Amino acid sequence: MHIWRINTRTQTLSREPVPETWERLGGRGLIARILLDTVPPTCDPLGPRNTLIFAPGLLVGHMLSSCDRISIGGKSPLTGGVKEANAGGRTGLALTHLGVKALLIEDRPDKPGWWVLHLSAEGARFDPADDLTGLGVYESAARLWERYSHGDRRDDALAIALIGPGGEMRLRAAGVQNLDKDRVPSRIAARGGLGAVMGSKGLKAIVIDPADGEKPPIADLEAFRAAQKAFNRALQDHPQTHTYHDYGTAAMTLMCNHFGGLPTRNFSSGQFEGAEKISGEHMRETLLARGGVSETTHACMRGCLIQCSNVFGSAQDEVIVSPLEYETIGLMGANLGIDDLDAIARLNRAVNDLGLDSIEIGAALGVAAEAGLWEFGDGEAALRLLEEIRRGTPLGRILGNGAVTTGRVFGVERVPAVKGQAISAYDPRAIKGTGVTYATSPQGADHTAGLTIRAKVDHTDPKGQAKLSFKAQVNMAGYDTLGACLFAGFGFAAAPETIRDLLNARYGWDVGDDILQALGRETIRLEREFNRRAGFTPADDRLPEWMTREPLPPTNAVFDVPAEDLDNTFRDL
Repeated sequence: MHIWRINTRTQTLSREPVPETWERLGGRGLIARILLDTVPPTCDPLGPRNTLIFAPGLLVGHMLSSCDRISIGGKSPLTGGVKEANAGGRTGLALTHLGVKALLIEDRPDKPGWWVLHLSAEGARFDPADDLTGLGVYESAARLWERYSHGDRRDDALAIALIGPGGEMRLRAAGVQNLDKDRVPSRIAARGGLGAVMGSKGLKAIVIDPADGEKPPIADLEAFRAAQKAFNRALQDHPQTHTYHDYGTAAMTLMCNHFGGLPTRNFSSGQFEGAEKISGEHMRETLLARGGVSETTHACMRGCLIQCSNVFGSAQDEVIVSPLEYETIGLMGANLGIDDLDAIARLNRAVNDLGLDSIEIGAALGVAAEAGLWEFGDGEAALRLLEEIRRGTPLGRILGNGAVTTGRVFGVERVPAVKGQAISAYDPRAIKGTGVTYATSPQGADHTAGLTIRAKVDHTDPKGQAKLSFKAQVNMAGYDTLGACLFAGFGFAAAPETIRDLLNARYGWDVGDDILQALGRETIRLEREFNRRAGFTPADDRLPEWMTREPLPPTNAVFDVPAEDLDNTFRDL
């Protein structure tokens, strides 16, 4: 494996050996290490000194179920700090088959224009992409596939990562889309504005063609297969695997509503009267009744056993979007007062096509509704605002730069964000452990950094929530460093020794039972140090003040975890 460095100004590639301190990291942990070693923490995130990093996790490369995710990172233009966002699809697997430990995209073009970066066993080249300028990701991906595919079995591994108009406009809600196994550009590394960073490098797309590559080496194949078999068995036997297979992440809708933590009408309530209509149960019934192109279960990457994704088809048997996930249902459904899954799906597709984060845009639209720009519940009005973003109008650019920008421009206090990044679909006043995660994670408000809703605790009691969050954050940072999906944790939790065994067999290492936590701790230490050098202080590890004094119906909870607990969350790191 090597480090591939791409200079976007000189349009050159250099392959380098992996530094010793980078060898035992991957994914999120490797991104943090690279940022700390090579990127000035105070640099302009959209300037030439920032680096866009693609880093497959430590277990990526062999189609281990739910463990071929790609981590994309850099300094965030949204938070001003460290950022890693990960996604399923093809990108991670393809990079490892080219022997890429990490892809570093550096500098910035000194001339206008848009490019496709093409990577293969032969190296790298830059192809003009001005004909794709302004196109949404669906049309762009189709044209790129027509241009670069082989027309044979080699296309099974061909991967594309690309941005939409949002990234071209350097909007801070822009993500990086990745093809799924069905060649749909729906797997987005969404959070933190990394699509804007890619846009600043002049790249419309990256095509990864591993046709002449090979799988990463395995030190002990027999031991790896035995560990893989044990992990698969544990994953298949876990009850949550079956729940997510049948209902996907939308299964969280009624659970979150039950706890009074479902964001409703710009986080003004924790329960939505239309929750049943947008639940995973109702979506499954709808898709089964429609049949045809609709699928209740779907894998975003090859080899996945859980298949928690879906294909949401219309009553006219046309695909609207794939997938429709809980976070989008929460932020673009209940949060906007919309109780129609078809309307939410259309909003989701529009946001995807723009290459934007549905959490950030959903939060921004909620703020905009409170500002009086449109009325909650009006899905057509919400679509018209997304069209403002597509056209690049001043209003569209405000919305496309996220909830905080929208709130500042229109004078709205109730802005659900931490470190500049929108809170996801678990109100922290009702689910306080997750609130601690939002507040203290180096990543900004991000449920994937340490979700606590499944813990068997009183979620409205502030006591013990910091410890609960700490454990969740360490584990998730470990999983993100492995390249494992959140739901792979079901199998790893049931058979934790398989993480040790897989890594030792893959690399010939001799790591112990605590390797997941060791990786997580190291990752968070690196991230916190980058943020400290970027100017972050404990004052940044706070939820919005209004959440500490505005009660959330129906529990009437406020976020009252003591500041001392927040400041000491990582005391034992």
